[in-house]
Amino acid sequence: LSILNRNINATDKRVEKWPLMDNPLPTLAISSSYLLFLWLGPKYMENREPFQLKKTLIFYNFSMVIFNFFICKELFLAARSAGYSYICQSVDYSDDPNEVRIAAALWWYFVSKGVEYLDTVFFILRKKFNQVSFLHVYHHCSMFTLWWIGIKWVAGGQSFFGAHMNAAIHVLMYLYYGLASFGPKIQKYLWWKKYLTVIQMVQFHVTIGHTALSLYMDCEFPHWMHYALICYALTFIALFGNFYYQTYRRTPRQPREPKAAKALSNNWVSNGLSKGLGNGAGVVVVGGKVEAKERSSGVDNGNGRRKRKGRAKRD
Repeated sequence: LSILNRNINATDKRVEKWPLMDNPLPTLAISSSYLLFLWLGPKYMENREPFQLKKTLIFYNFSMVIFNFFICKELFLAARSAGYSYICQSVDYSDDPNEVRIAAALWWYFVSKGVEYLDTVFFILRKKFNQVSFLHVYHHCSMFTLWWIGIKWVAGGQSFFGAHMNAAIHVLMYLYYGLASFGPKIQKYLWWKKYLTVIQMVQFHVTIGHTALSLYMDCEFPHWMHYALICYALTFIALFGNFYYQTYRRTPRQPREPKAAKALSNNWVSNGLSKGLGNGAGVVVVGGKVEAKERSSGVDNGNGRRKRKGRAKRD
């Protein structure tokens, strides 16, 4: 308990007065409002035409490209100036300009996760309800909420690695969404959508490897956060892996052909009637069953009698 209390009280004093960081209630209120909209939004749109939002989506997606590029650039330049290690880096809570710059970039990264709630809002307003999956909601809601903890306790050190990598991936992701917003004329050239999912899954594996190495080296960073991060990344590997399989690897089942239709089709093919070939047998359906009916051809029927030409044999 003493260790737990010490960790709880070891918050980053530099960020206490920053927006949203004084206490968790504003962040929880925003996330709760997001979940409430997930329930009320579809009800509101139920009897309304979907919004197009083409210009809004173009502006939003390319703004997110710029936003994530800014975060990625700030983290890279500040970490290089501070001499950060990509293997093991403890948190420096001092007012060193580079350390404060890293903390600020991580705070902006946290804010970007709140802005990303608009992804879901736009899906619902456009009535793209199939896009609002469990993975989508879990990803957005957990990232914004949990990164408040990251900024509150460890706005620096090892935290920069995952945020830096994720911001770079989101530059590519929102670039794809921005281009797709222009419509079918551009969408037909966007062949690399599934590779975004692959890159994201690679990201989670790298995160687990990097965190496990840090634990192995006994890096001076809160170990409870390391263990929590590994568990969190494992949930994403499972969910994104299932999404990739269902979307890109699974072969859709072909609808089963009704038995009567299948039997009818097989008889026509085997008797050669589809091309006017064969022994002159026809097919009729009697009482829902498929039966064969011979057609007179003026040849011996096997009992020494010759059928009359043009008439069918009667039972």
